[in-house]
Amino acid sequence: MPLRRIAVIGNSLPRRCGIATFTTDLQRAIATSRPGLETCIVAMTDHGQSYAYPSSVAVQVRDDRVDDYLRAANFLNAGRFDLVCLQHEFGIFGGAAGANILELVSRLTMPVVTTLHTVLANPKPDQLDVMRHIVEASSKIVVMAEKGRALLRDVYRVPDDKIEIIAHGIPDFPFVESDAAKARLGFAGRSVILTFGLLSPSKGIEDMIDAMPAILRQRADAVYVVLGATHPNLVRDQGEAYRESLVARVRELGVENHVVFLDHFVDQATLLEFISMSDVYVTPYLNEAQMTSGTLAYSFGLGKPVVSTPYWHALELLADGRGVLVPFGDSQAIGAEIAALLTDDARRLKMRQRAYAESRSMTWERVAERYVTAFEAAWRSRLPRVVARPRPDAITPPPMPAVPAMRTAHLLAMCDDTGLFQHALHCVPDRAHGYCVDDNARALLLACALNQPGEQPLPDVLTSRFAAFVQHAWNRDIRRFRNFMGFNRTWLEDKGSEDSHGRTVWALGACARKDASASRRAWATALFAEALPAVEAFASPRALAFTLLGLEDYCAAIPTDGRAARVRRALAERLMSSLRAVETPDWRWFEEGLAYDNARLSQALLVTGMATRTPGQVDAGLRTLRWLMARQTTATGLFRPVGTASFGDLRQPPRAFDQQPVEAAATIAACAAAWRADDDADWKTMASTAFAWFLGANDLSIALVDPETGGCRDGLHPDRANENRGGESVVSWLLGLADIRQLQRVDTGATNPVPLRIPLSSRA
Repeated sequence: MPLRRIAVIGNSLPRRCGIATFTTDLQRAIATSRPGLETCIVAMTDHGQSYAYPSSVAVQVRDDRVDDYLRAANFLNAGRFDLVCLQHEFGIFGGAAGANILELVSRLTMPVVTTLHTVLANPKPDQLDVMRHIVEASSKIVVMAEKGRALLRDVYRVPDDKIEIIAHGIPDFPFVESDAAKARLGFAGRSVILTFGLLSPSKGIEDMIDAMPAILRQRADAVYVVLGATHPNLVRDQGEAYRESLVARVRELGVENHVVFLDHFVDQATLLEFISMSDVYVTPYLNEAQMTSGTLAYSFGLGKPVVSTPYWHALELLADGRGVLVPFGDSQAIGAEIAALLTDDARRLKMRQRAYAESRSMTWERVAERYVTAFEAAWRSRLPRVVARPRPDAITPPPMPAVPAMRTAHLLAMCDDTGLFQHALHCVPDRAHGYCVDDNARALLLACALNQPGEQPLPDVLTSRFAAFVQHAWNRDIRRFRNFMGFNRTWLEDKGSEDSHGRTVWALGACARKDASASRRAWATALFAEALPAVEAFASPRALAFTLLGLEDYCAAIPTDGRAARVRRALAERLMSSLRAVETPDWRWFEEGLAYDNARLSQALLVTGMATRTPGQVDAGLRTLRWLMARQTTATGLFRPVGTASFGDLRQPPRAFDQQPVEAAATIAACAAAWRADDDADWKTMASTAFAWFLGANDLSIALVDPETGGCRDGLHPDRANENRGGESVVSWLLGLADIRQLQRVDTGATNPVPLRIPLSSRA
């Protein structure tokens, strides 16, 4: 199946900088490279600025607002993008060494291909740390010069097979003489030397100005055109003092009639016109550590003789006589080489022709093809990052440890008077990331689960707090739930994802039936009825599944609600239709790939089929769950949940890491539902195996749970546990514990549920 949706993260026009031009050009080229390929830009906005972005920009991220990075990650995950292409430059992201971007990429569920516009040979410790995280999060790293590959290998220890060299793209412009453009721009009869780009002291413009007297002695008609606005950061800090110093230098040398400053940030068509009129293009930069230069690529691609200092990009592009290289800061050498070119038409023409011919592989059409090839390789062929630790050769799982007591101390520590925090640093709540309705809805589900016989209910004030968060998340104007809230109690969006809405509806259904407070049950019933209609337009299978789980309880509590019964039938049929559209003998699933909370899809059909006595739905739930469990069980009998590295893979075996508690909790609940439907003891064994994952029966033999506080680590990385203990993890653990304790009570006769048994002969 081809790539369908790609997002490019970077600056975007009309922001005035080279990264913005590159990102915009790359996005446009990718969009036209394949039929039906949808692309958009996630645009970085520098603090204090605003831009009239075009429709290609789907989301903007203010560089100093961490909440914006989180919102962008949520948008990309919810939007089912196949791949994200990150444009990395240290100066465009907020935080120390641009660390804020890690808040975004670390949460993405699809492959990331990163283009590095700068690769530092001697990074500072914080820069090295950020770069290592970017490399780890990326399936492929793109650089534009061989020097970049060498630095990635030697400094950052990136393996060769992860690195792609793809040239800076250029417009596909015809090979033309300069006279016509000179006439249009008012430089007829002049020998034109051009520099283009945002002005800053690193560009070496002073050296080129100092070279002008020597050039004029050979070509009295020469003019040096400096096209470009002053860098916005320089203007913000110093105004136009730098430009004024250059003008003063021109006056001191008496070359006012031969140096022209054009203070413009021009569009691409105008830039190409200016490059077309030039006889020599010059980049006299002062720092060798420049991996890419868009102006160098453009001028070379239009077949212009280039004189440049030997920064890394120029050193490779202009080698072997493709251009002229001069020492850094040597105005005498610059003047001599430019004068020699301007007085040798034959040599200049030969250099032009060679540059144009060798640049044809750099056109945006060709560059986009290279990028899409790299995208497809990252999308289809990502490998697990580690091999699981070896275990004994037993083919059955180890005995499950004793079921711990229900401890809620960490859950209480993760709450304040607003609700449940999203994240923690180790066991300390992380206020920087605020709250979300997803986790507070899960917490409300837990409160309902702990109202079962044999459990100690949560304090009523805590349950009320979760319910209040859900109520506050309800956006009555658009009849959708918001999801993300900052620590300052400000909502970060008008509506959340379809999945977060469905999960909240699920919690309301459970509350309508199982809450200890009659008043809160009435509240949940009313809000459930208001929120249910939106789901009928949803496309996400998980949103449908979560809603069906809520409808199980709601319809039991309010059996007279005919509309709810109708919606339940419709949503179940849509889930069945998804299965019929995708399922094959080798792929018994609802979607082309596996993602998160997978077992909830099977569970939804199981509980709905049992409640409505629809054998075909029960059979589909059992069939898909058996298939899923076969892929979540190792050869040695351990539970191995679908890792986040699998998200985005199509019809591929699940990858091992990262493993997260939410998958184990979903699997326990689904297997318990399957046992109630099928009366096969294997389902209880599978539920116990998934539960044992929390307690150390996993690939790394690491217990994730603190039995004293009820805290739960956020999951398993390839080589260690994630020591953070966030809201989703603690609630997932406690929900899984509540479900396994219910199954344990069945075994001991403490409860006596009567499962629905549908004879095999009547199943579809």
